[in-house]
Amino acid sequence: MPDTRSPLPRIGDHPLLNRVILAPMAGVTDRPFRQLCRRLGAGLVVGEMVTSDSSLWHTRKSQLRMDHRGEPGPRTVQIAGGDAKMLARAARLNADQGAEIIDINMGCPAKKVCNKAAGSALLRDEALVAEILEAVVASVDVPVTLKIRTGWCADSNNGLRIARLAEAAGIQALAVHGRHRQQRYTGSAEYDTIAAIKAAVGIPVFANGDIDSPEKAAAVLDYTGADAVMVGRGAQGNPWIFREIDHYLRHGERLAPPADDERAAALRDHLTALHDFYGEHMGVRIARKHVGWYLADDNRLTAETERELKATFNGLENATAQHRFIDDCFRHACPLADAPKSVTSKGIRAA
Repeated sequence: MPDTRSPLPRIGDHPLLNRVILAPMAGVTDRPFRQLCRRLGAGLVVGEMVTSDSSLWHTRKSQLRMDHRGEPGPRTVQIAGGDAKMLARAARLNADQGAEIIDINMGCPAKKVCNKAAGSALLRDEALVAEILEAVVASVDVPVTLKIRTGWCADSNNGLRIARLAEAAGIQALAVHGRHRQQRYTGSAEYDTIAAIKAAVGIPVFANGDIDSPEKAAAVLDYTGADAVMVGRGAQGNPWIFREIDHYLRHGERLAPPADDERAAALRDHLTALHDFYGEHMGVRIARKHVGWYLADDNRLTAETERELKATFNGLENATAQHRFIDDCFRHACPLADAPKSVTSKGIRAA
């Protein structure tokens, strides 16, 4: 059945365009990918997390992560760290540079983040969580949001208490990944905690974790009562998932999958954007993981063909060769499933 809930959720003065949000993912949600997902139906996009230590912002990695030029609003910047004063300063500096929403990362499970008492490691210290939230909210005039997990471990599922702290501190929306930190990305997400949080707070709640199809998105929204879904890994190689979910929620039916000419055009545009954004040397290398995800998402490929195509693409050393690969793949009636020998590991050569 179509989703009849109205109105769409808001973050401060910013209404979401729909109920499907691109989750922040380090190394994935750079400007080219955010712009692609926005064009393909994401109602809100969130950038890669930026360290709260502004002394590191001169590095190439931080400069690229903070680059939102040419993006329509609202521009959402996620900050990560474990010191309340430093996070508050980072929020203020980002707002001064044009961020329209500040998101605080308390969900990242990566060891290098948690070892610095940041990301999901913060969930172990509720007093520090409250101190951080209050400091960041007080430091800026733009809305502040928060992303969390259900807790640190199975014996410490304190997501509900954190959610109440967040609402009390003035957080204006909350995204909840349905796993505790020790699960990382293994097992299945659970949505009972998200449902309990939504029932307990009055701010918008976004359900995150294992949203990989329109039907799953609708089921999770129905079960949890959440205001929107947040899609992460489900968008890797399938940026069309945003418009497919939005269409399903609005009309109760599946949208036709993208035709091959649209897939080819999106791949070409994505490659060009990566090469332009990072420069050819770095862009060629970053493109490899994205094209690998596109290939993995194509269910017409046999496992052997997928491996061969990935190996071929990963061996290409310049932008021209990468574009030729896409052109050769999609030149045929059944482009990837019947990929010609010219695009297998013994075929395409670098220009």
